[in-house]
Amino acid sequence: MRLPVFFCKSLLLLCFFTCGLTSAAAEGWPRQVTDSHGTHQLDSKPQRIVSTSVTLTGSLLAIDAPVVASGATTPNNRFADAQGFLRQWGDIAKQRNVARLYIGEPNAEAVAAQMPDLILISATGGDSALALYDQLSTIAPTLVINYDDKSWQALLTQLGEITGHEQQAAARITEFNQKLAAAKARMTLPPQPVSALVYNPAAHNANLWTKDSAQGQLMEQLGFALASLPAGLQGSQSQGKRHDIVQLGGENLAAGLNGEALFLFASSQKEADALAANPLLAHIPAVQQKRVYALGAETFRLDYYSATRVLQRLTALFG
Repeated sequence: MRLPVFFCKSLLLLCFFTCGLTSAAAEGWPRQVTDSHGTHQLDSKPQRIVSTSVTLTGSLLAIDAPVVASGATTPNNRFADAQGFLRQWGDIAKQRNVARLYIGEPNAEAVAAQMPDLILISATGGDSALALYDQLSTIAPTLVINYDDKSWQALLTQLGEITGHEQQAAARITEFNQKLAAAKARMTLPPQPVSALVYNPAAHNANLWTKDSAQGQLMEQLGFALASLPAGLQGSQSQGKRHDIVQLGGENLAAGLNGEALFLFASSQKEADALAANPLLAHIPAVQQKRVYALGAETFRLDYYSATRVLQRLTALFG
């Protein structure tokens, strides 16, 4: 029995329409995302992402998310290139024509000029534009992201889900985990436990990375044990309540750096030598045993690119 032509055409249209709906549903749009300001609906996959946080930008680039502009830090300092972008991904941002929004102080007009369809803000840290949340949220959907309480892999996964780049995030993590396993198998670790930190020679103080920090979690993934702070040691905090650092200064500096070895993130050998030469730290075990290690200036904030460099440096030291 032959079906009428008009009926066949109707079936084809119905199939086409249904397949289109199935495809859209499979991609997961629209999707809802929850942050500290509630639940937000993203109607479609973002095409113009603005990152107000120089910390978040590296992870977005690692998963090929369409970042059109990023906040920046002071250009040509020990962490950043001439654009004020972090050195570990500055060349990639240049290749992808990522625009610089501003240096330091957030600017809502600069964000609006980029015509974003998604804006990302960090919840804490010196690169947070949280004070401008109300203004930015009138421009485009605006999400607040915590990076101070999770590994860089967990952050990458979260950003992948937000941007629709889940597969790229998973691939990057798998690739890194293979490198991590290879590095771990080759290394002979120094005496444990250890301290991981950022040292400021000019101010004679340090930010000690906690077990919640991406840096601390990476060290533990590699088999290092992080030293616990002495009971009663009071570390100060700034930039809001943060989970990733404890600030050490004055009499607390020596007491807080109680690991058998010290690993200096965001540091060249110059900073490591300055710490070892500090007379107030001459008596601590790591200095006496000459176990003070610089991990490179490009490791201030951890993302796929900087974490890979940490692996390379630690393998060179202990492989």
